[in-house]
Amino acid sequence: MTAPFAKHLLGWLLNNKKQILVPNSADTDSDQSVALAGEVLNQLGVPAGVPTAVPGNPGPVLESLVEADITARLAQHRSGRPWIVTRGRIVADFAQYQHLRAVDSLVKRDPAIAVTIGRDYLIKPDVTVGIADPDGGSPFLHAAISCKWTIRSDRVQNIRHEFNQMIRHRRGRQPHLVTVTAEPLPSRLQAIARGTGEVDAVYHIAYDALAAAVQNVGNQTQQAAWDECIQQGRVLNYAALVPTLITW
Repeated sequence: MTAPFAKHLLGWLLNNKKQILVPNSADTDSDQSVALAGEVLNQLGVPAGVPTAVPGNPGPVLESLVEADITARLAQHRSGRPWIVTRGRIVADFAQYQHLRAVDSLVKRDPAIAVTIGRDYLIKPDVTVGIADPDGGSPFLHAAISCKWTIRSDRVQNIRHEFNQMIRHRRGRQPHLVTVTAEPLPSRLQAIARGTGEVDAVYHIAYDALAAAVQNVGNQTQQAAWDECIQQGRVLNYAALVPTLITW
């Protein structure tokens, strides 16, 4: 299953440098990225040969669509949980991390402490899924979602660093720490899917289309990377995200 908003984001754009149409999720310096992203569009039925009306900067739009989609789908299930889905909310707003506000107050008052421990614990995940406290206290952070249109090495390090901070500083149960992406190269998905538990899973918005693309046009390296990610259960269909949140 493909995310319901995938075709609003994925399409063909004119590459000004090369003056050709290229998939907007592709790294144009990588032949395999272009081939796989193009085959994903083919699998999705996106017309080739003409530019597609897609956002020029799809990253923030991906965050908004994930927030809206999760909100709507959680509301369809009578789980009994009062869900709170938001963008860019600081983790200190949630029960497991509310103590970080006191830490931050100390850091602000003493520059020496700031130099020693920094302030990178004040994390604002792209999308948070909380559960309201019926007694009026801080909501519980159920999931933190890092939305990355594509995966690059610096983004991998950023995701790992933020999630590591959330693992280290939590007081209480760990939230579901995940990434949502449209990255077409399995070797780059592999870079974030591998690890020692900083990221629980990577959810792909065009999972079925990418699986077909890897089979049809992926080289041996990309097929091997895809097989590893799937066999280890580290790259999952976006459709599985909400059911996981409900049962987590």
